[in-house]
Amino acid sequence: MNSSTPSNEATLSNEAWRMFRILSEFVEGFETLSDIGPAVTVFGSARTRIDDPYYLKAVECGRKLVTSNLAVITGGGPGIMEAANKGAFEAGGTSVGLNISLPMEQHPNPYQTHEINFRYFFARKVMFVKYAIGFICFPGGFGTMDEFFESMTLIQTHKTAPFPVVLIGKDFWSGLVDWIKQTMLEKHACISPEDLDLFRVTDSVDEAVKIIAECHDTQCYWGPPQPDLPAQAIRETAEGTRYGIDPRPSRREQPGDTC
Repeated sequence: MNSSTPSNEATLSNEAWRMFRILSEFVEGFETLSDIGPAVTVFGSARTRIDDPYYLKAVECGRKLVTSNLAVITGGGPGIMEAANKGAFEAGGTSVGLNISLPMEQHPNPYQTHEINFRYFFARKVMFVKYAIGFICFPGGFGTMDEFFESMTLIQTHKTAPFPVVLIGKDFWSGLVDWIKQTMLEKHACISPEDLDLFRVTDSVDEAVKIIAECHDTQCYWGPPQPDLPAQAIRETAEGTRYGIDPRPSRREQPGDTC
């Protein structure tokens, strides 16, 4: 065997030790964010320029979320993320950046009161959901689409309690919404008609902030009516989602399990 080629034993050892790195990211996230209070996660493109109208709207959004007594969470990078953090920071509020190590494009913006750095997207995603009472999505690329559709999946499958998801920018989002309705729903029946009620589209920052703030204040019910789910299935896990029903009954969690 080539001496430069790691053995299976060494590879397995490295994989096992990597778990501690993953665990450390969860621990830091939980410890840092556990006391920030109700927050809204704002998504959008890292490539949006500071003179873009959506950048200015995201600054306004961050500011108005803070005046509504809400913290702001972003991916910590430039573009829309920077703008939302800037609005929250300049308004004197809690401005969280969940940064990710990437080969290019990502660098932390200077408007963060709480900054965490992640190597792993999946650990970072948990923090976006666990500590947010709602999502606001500005125009963005694959990452923004990923977060939007993950929120739709979590709510549609009842894996999380429903939370408001608002898309800002009718011109940007209308084509996708039309495709969801005409292709996913009407042509292929891959979703249900009520799934279109899981999100809202608007051009108004005021409307987006109002939807989420009022829903939080009044404990509103978001989205279409849910089925009658067993209490055990909708207990919340430590990472912010629901237990659900184990597909293998013999492996179901015990009543005292809180992990």
